[in-house]
Amino acid sequence: MLTSVYRLVRPRQFELVFNDITLDKSHVIVHPVRLSICNADQRYYQGLRAENILRKKLPMALIHEAVGRVAFDPTGQFEEGTLVVMIPNTPTEKDDIIAENYLRSSQFRASGFDGFMQEYVSMEPDRLVALPEDVNLSVAAFTEIVSVSYHTIQRFLRFSHSRRDVIGVWGDGNLGYITSLLLKAILPETKVCVFGVNEYKLHDFSFADDVYLISDIPEDFHMDHAFECVGGAASSKAINQIIDYINPEGTISIMGVSEDFAPINTRMILEKGLRLFGSSRSGREDFLGLIKLYNQNPDLINQLEKIVGAEIHVRSIQDITRAFEIDIHKIMGKTIMIWEN
Repeated sequence: MLTSVYRLVRPRQFELVFNDITLDKSHVIVHPVRLSICNADQRYYQGLRAENILRKKLPMALIHEAVGRVAFDPTGQFEEGTLVVMIPNTPTEKDDIIAENYLRSSQFRASGFDGFMQEYVSMEPDRLVALPEDVNLSVAAFTEIVSVSYHTIQRFLRFSHSRRDVIGVWGDGNLGYITSLLLKAILPETKVCVFGVNEYKLHDFSFADDVYLISDIPEDFHMDHAFECVGGAASSKAINQIIDYINPEGTISIMGVSEDFAPINTRMILEKGLRLFGSSRSGREDFLGLIKLYNQNPDLINQLEKIVGAEIHVRSIQDITRAFEIDIHKIMGKTIMIWEN
């Protein structure tokens, strides 16, 4: 079975190739219907990764946030036409201690092998999770990034002490929005405070207990724990500001991705006895837990609809390029490709 694959061959240049998918008894064939552009996709598209990494990983189909419809399932686990969210992490082994998303042997779509910019995708059934038919497809498209926040919060609940009266979230972008939203759903009695640099963006955080500009934090503010959702060049400033305001023995979750090293105030980490941990990606259990949380809290989907940005119908390479260029200039929100290839 031939399928069209749209690969990035060099920064800002896509090419169409045809791959042969082998139909067997253990893989499900899925047709993607909605794709969501992530910052990681943009780093490849714009050539913002190191030259040696680009040489190693390209050409490659981008996108690791997507939903699709089952086209063929010889395993009998899904009916034809079932809407599914596709899990990009692909483990090759199981470990009793290390989660699938941290195993160095695991593969991840759009980071080393082809992502979901394909006409059809062959996947193992445990890499698919069924969705309800009435789900908002544009929200479902970025289930993966929401599952990363869910995964991080679950780890936080294991690592942190039980005093969780006040939690701070640094970052007024998509990741900060999603993480603070899930925190309020999972810990409704906790006061969640969001810190950012854009007053206009902070207005969208209507569910948060308080929002602050990082240049105007009250001197007497203190918190028990914090989540860093900034990344990039500003991650160092965010982490150090968190260290200043966090109470002793608090836990700091680092989620923002940076290409450069981030110098941090280790002296105060020691003096306050702080615990820092990093989280990346997610696994099947996180997707299942998130879908369960959606069912328990239907308003979550309504809140996530607020960060759906441009929705672009894609039928050609020109449409793909246009979607990525529009995404570069967005102020807030997730750019969704309505995949019609």
